[in-house]
Amino acid sequence: MARRVLLIIGGGIAAYKSLDLIRRLRERGAAVRVVLTRAAQEFVTPLSAGALSNDRVFTDLFDLDDEREIGHIRLSRDADLVVVAPATADLLAKMATGQANDLATAVLLATDKPVLVAPAMNPRMWDHPATRRNVQQLLADGIGFVGPNAGEMAERGEAGVGRMAEAIEIADAVDRLLTGETAGALVGRHVLVTSGPTHEPIDPVRYIANRSSGKQGHAIAAAAAALGARVTLISGPVTLSDPAGVQVVKVETAAQMFAAVNEALPADLAIFAAAVADWRVASAADQKIKKAKSGSPPALALAENTDVLRTIAKPGPRRPLLVIGFAAETEAVIEHAQKKRKDKGADWIVANDVSPQTGTFGGDRNTVHLVTADGVTSWEPQSKDAVARLLVQQAADWLAAHKVNVRHGQG
Repeated sequence: MARRVLLIIGGGIAAYKSLDLIRRLRERGAAVRVVLTRAAQEFVTPLSAGALSNDRVFTDLFDLDDEREIGHIRLSRDADLVVVAPATADLLAKMATGQANDLATAVLLATDKPVLVAPAMNPRMWDHPATRRNVQQLLADGIGFVGPNAGEMAERGEAGVGRMAEAIEIADAVDRLLTGETAGALVGRHVLVTSGPTHEPIDPVRYIANRSSGKQGHAIAAAAAALGARVTLISGPVTLSDPAGVQVVKVETAAQMFAAVNEALPADLAIFAAAVADWRVASAADQKIKKAKSGSPPALALAENTDVLRTIAKPGPRRPLLVIGFAAETEAVIEHAQKKRKDKGADWIVANDVSPQTGTFGGDRNTVHLVTADGVTSWEPQSKDAVARLLVQQAADWLAAHKVNVRHGQG
């Protein structure tokens, strides 16, 4: 029997994506029924939605034919899953407060089936305290979220978090729910990840750096996104593609990375996988430094960079709920990592041996030790993707086990 999806289309410019969603759901074998809000009909028509769903489209709570059989109850019970896409700020507010003054909200209040919402709105609306409160309430009520994503808005010059997830992302989330998988252990969480090296300029053509490829940090960002988190990835110079569904901020120096991290806060979970340079040239040259005729190398005065991990891990209202750092060592790996965890104030440290013979820098595999206040757990050698999935899942489990409420949500 075909899976039955009831799709509620809200009144936002992203409503056009919902027509593609209907097609993708039907391609995957789902039967789709559509409810259009009054505002949604300003963007898509019942005719277009009906043609794609091959079913009648419902629009009116007070339709005499439908309500003779209490249609809104029947609609809510006949589906295996209710999807709201786009879920506007207005719809989220009505859902959070239990309103039922039109067909869409009456169905949502009457349903006993899982509900998945795909928010879409202006970034400032998404960041508004009222929307944040509504999202927290809906999460507490068991509503699943997919997105929103970061990007350009319909409004000229506007960009940020608020774009509706793409149709294929929503269809994948529907598949997970209908097959019994969780919608994501980090849904509603904001995860901050740093990745890659930093480059500290000596002059316009030379810099101080290290050998980090960014593969582990990028894999962590992708793993967090796969568990439903809104992810901000702050990346130093790498040659990797940006992970899908992740907001990427590209920086070059340690100072830029520190500024970007502060800008991205608050976050629920912060994982500092970047190899940030400890020092920079105190005064970088404006022009290329030429060799001296004597052959003597130039003297470079170094200055210490801000310690990003130590600074963010300090107690305070903006400290993430769980702070995880990395320790790339070449000797006494566990001992140095244990000391680093205490010195930096991190909750966890992921320690690994980056000696040249290990091939960790630039390679695709990693052997790590998870250092916490409770002890050390050594993991088997495995791919960096596998390390990322295991680390992110353990972080999600920690947040759940300690009953840590979502502090910062998706905005």
